[in-house]
Amino acid sequence: MSNARAIIARLRQGQTPTQDDLFWFAQGLADGRVTDAQAGAFAMAVCLNGLGDGGRVALTMAMRDSGATLDWNLPGPVLDKHSTGGVGDCVSLVLAPALAACGVYVPMISGRGLGHTGGTLDKLEAVPGLSTELSENQLRDTVAKVGCAIVSASADIAPADKRLYAVRDVTATVESLDLITASILSKKLAAGVDGLVLDVKVGSGAFMKDIAQARALAQALTQTANAAGCKTSALISDMSQPLAPALGNALEVAEVMRILTGQSQGQLVELCAALGGALLSDAGLVKDAQSGADAVFGAISDGRAADKFGAMVAAMGGPIHFVERWKRFLPEATVIREVPANTTSYVTAIDGEALGLAVVNLGGGRVVESDRINPAVGLAGVARLGDKLAKGQPLAVIHAARPGDADRAEAAVRRAITLGPQPPDVPDLIAERIS
Repeated sequence: MSNARAIIARLRQGQTPTQDDLFWFAQGLADGRVTDAQAGAFAMAVCLNGLGDGGRVALTMAMRDSGATLDWNLPGPVLDKHSTGGVGDCVSLVLAPALAACGVYVPMISGRGLGHTGGTLDKLEAVPGLSTELSENQLRDTVAKVGCAIVSASADIAPADKRLYAVRDVTATVESLDLITASILSKKLAAGVDGLVLDVKVGSGAFMKDIAQARALAQALTQTANAAGCKTSALISDMSQPLAPALGNALEVAEVMRILTGQSQGQLVELCAALGGALLSDAGLVKDAQSGADAVFGAISDGRAADKFGAMVAAMGGPIHFVERWKRFLPEATVIREVPANTTSYVTAIDGEALGLAVVNLGGGRVVESDRINPAVGLAGVARLGDKLAKGQPLAVIHAARPGDADRAEAAVRRAITLGPQPPDVPDLIAERIS
């Protein structure tokens, strides 16, 4: 018979718990038999000694099975994508409808922003009237009719993860590769997806600052997900600058709408095509990843992805004609100010994390989970690495609620964007592919 003290003791001694032990512990986290003190001791022991490949898979599946799991009966594969977090990263809002336009189904369970990275749910909820908190029946109905839905996790999806995540945050155990992997994948696998692609970020705007860290996480995630029976591959993508030139909830939705309506392209479209291509290829729907990328790009270019996005918005309570009239619906900030370059020079480096925190300080993100967000504030027109700016051209355009907020954001932008006389080497968007 398993018990928390015995499991923790074996972990402390460097022994990997059995599958049954980890299942018991996950159930105990979910139903309260495991105390916060025991959860903290477990997390610290895992952080110090690790679980190994087999233990990581067992913990992931145990946490997945600690609550409800979804299954689907749809006339096509059920696929999903997960990002490890960055700035200006609104891939989900473009990719989910593009994949739906390619004939697959995407029940995307997403999160809210915390720290310097924006949350997909917060971005989507910048659309007036839209709610991401759907019941299971509403989720099933929307996915079946539209092909995609981007929603928050219900309370009964991976409840063990909710307990353990809260404890990790206050016990300095967030960085554990085993616990990160189990946390991410337990929720994705509980959604019942057939295939998954992971966008593991690396660079100044990412949690993983160097390629070795990002590679280790990508490998742990792909190996664990595949061992759990979900066909999974990963891309390691560059986050040495914001992915899109807009940061902030309504501003990122506006950038998404420009892309879906053919007014903008850039790295965001490139990454969406690469991630979608990997998914479609892994699912056997196309001959290779490049063919899949072409299919996703085609769905974005010809307006089919925009049609799916509009149908999803309407199904989730937003305006019926949002795609046609999006400029009328999105909230606008009261103070809009350019940050001009002081000299003619090149953009040589961008501190993405600092820009993300500038948006948080404008009111566009959270320091703690209970913080309220102002969806209108943020940064637009952010200069790109390698851009040559004439004196007076904007480094970025601040959208703020008050002049004092704009003053502080301007100082932060100037600190975050480095200018120099020579153009820099700009990293490739896709650093590595792991399958």
